[in-house]
Amino acid sequence: MIHPDRRPLYSEIEPFDSGMLDVGEGHSLYWERVGTKGAKPAVFLHGGPGGGMSPDHRRQWDPALYDVILFDQRGCGKSMPFAEIEYNDTWRIVEDIERLRFMAGHEQWQVFGGSWGATLALAYAQKYPERTSEIVLRGVFLARQKEKDWLYRYGASEIMAEQWDRFTGLIPADEQDDLVAAYHERLTSDDEQTRLDAARQWSLWEGNVATLLPNEALLDTFADPSKAVPFARICARFFLEDFFLEEGQLLKNIERIRGIPGIIVQGRHDICTPPASAWELKKAWPEAEFWIVHDAGHSAGEAGIIDGLVRATDKLAGKQD
Repeated sequence: MIHPDRRPLYSEIEPFDSGMLDVGEGHSLYWERVGTKGAKPAVFLHGGPGGGMSPDHRRQWDPALYDVILFDQRGCGKSMPFAEIEYNDTWRIVEDIERLRFMAGHEQWQVFGGSWGATLALAYAQKYPERTSEIVLRGVFLARQKEKDWLYRYGASEIMAEQWDRFTGLIPADEQDDLVAAYHERLTSDDEQTRLDAARQWSLWEGNVATLLPNEALLDTFADPSKAVPFARICARFFLEDFFLEEGQLLKNIERIRGIPGIIVQGRHDICTPPASAWELKKAWPEAEFWIVHDAGHSAGEAGIIDGLVRATDKLAGKQD
């Protein structure tokens, strides 16, 4: 799917409303609302886990046609407490999404997520299919063992070899048989420098596998402690806990969303979440459209992925090419 007239993100936009939502257990979520109040409802689910949102995320929908809620998931971005991993799991976040829907007064909404956000979108839609009007996914991650192993045992390591050596280099050889556990131990250490060093290396590994071509500006963002610490701590905890999902759960429960329209936007050269998972999802959910972007990797910031996501939200709003 390569269009000669690739669409950019919509123009920069400021929220027309924002605030904090107390979801209990000591957690409070930062949320914002963009577009046109009362227009087509949508919710944005960011990646990670622990990645947080950015101003560019607001720009993936036509603001005249959509009313979009974006929020920082538990422990990241402007949500509080910062980098918190207690009372932070997949199903609690699913319920947070429902609280936001109720707060906004929507009966249904479009659920839009990439990477971990795609995992979360599927989990939410399967729990609340009656609340889900459509699903837009990017960089599909189904949280199965083979996908976790690809990223933290063997797979991506064969492509990003020198970056893998830097990532594994922080961990002694006798602990490298379980890198996620070794990193989690350091990310929860009592020593601040140990936590910071581990967070930086974990985040840089993720940043290196995110794009087709090297992106120094993106890597600088991943190295920023304000982003690296929550991202690494929360991400490592979710990996350690198998994302709080049974093995293959999202494919096993696919019947729950079979009647919901969907569009899957997937980079052909995605090193983080290879296309095999997106294709397996498409085969299990034939109603979904499968849009492969032949010159893109994983990142939502790559030109072909931006084009695909904007076309997807336009199409689902009834806007013609």
